[in-house]
Amino acid sequence: MSLVDKIKANPRLKQLALNAMMPRNQARPRLWVQWFLNPFFHKKGKNARINRSTRMDVMPFNNFALGDDSTIEDFCTVNNGVGDVLIGNRCRIGMSNVLIGPVTIGNDVIMAQNIVMSGLNHGYEDILLPPHNQPVTKKKITIEDEVWIGANAVVVAGVTIGKHAIIAAGSVVTKDVPAYSVAAGNPAKIIKQYNPQTLKWERITS
Repeated sequence: MSLVDKIKANPRLKQLALNAMMPRNQARPRLWVQWFLNPFFHKKGKNARINRSTRMDVMPFNNFALGDDSTIEDFCTVNNGVGDVLIGNRCRIGMSNVLIGPVTIGNDVIMAQNIVMSGLNHGYEDILLPPHNQPVTKKKITIEDEVWIGANAVVVAGVTIGKHAIIAAGSVVTKDVPAYSVAAGNPAKIIKQYNPQTLKWERITS
């Protein structure tokens, strides 16, 4: 058993390791982790840019990657504490977005402002404990290539948004969205789909 496996298997050692890497009850890693560990574990592609005011709550024990020619704009928060955050090539992560892993984003994805994606949920079932002391669950969010997500949208844990799908501003996406479709509303519903026979985007009537 490796040292890492031994630490993960022992709750006390695991807590000591976490306390060494980030302050108690905080998600942000300590400076020594940012400077001396993360650069060796995380990947940043050619011409990729993370703007200065972005809050990078990323730890070395999960993956973070930003592809070639991709940008994370100002005032974003990226957190891989419970799951990987992987962003493809030529993506634009707009201002004030929040990405909490596990999240995988494909290539050529456009995300506008104030979007929240969280693959994490807190337990609440035990009424004798506050939610932050209960076990967390996680389900990966997958954003496929060429997706465009409008401002103020929310994407919940476990959702997959298919290739070249469009999410309207202000939508709350609680279910998978198929490729080549437009979804809008709270909860988001499919309002248009591309028809390969007619070569047109057609409105869905219900």
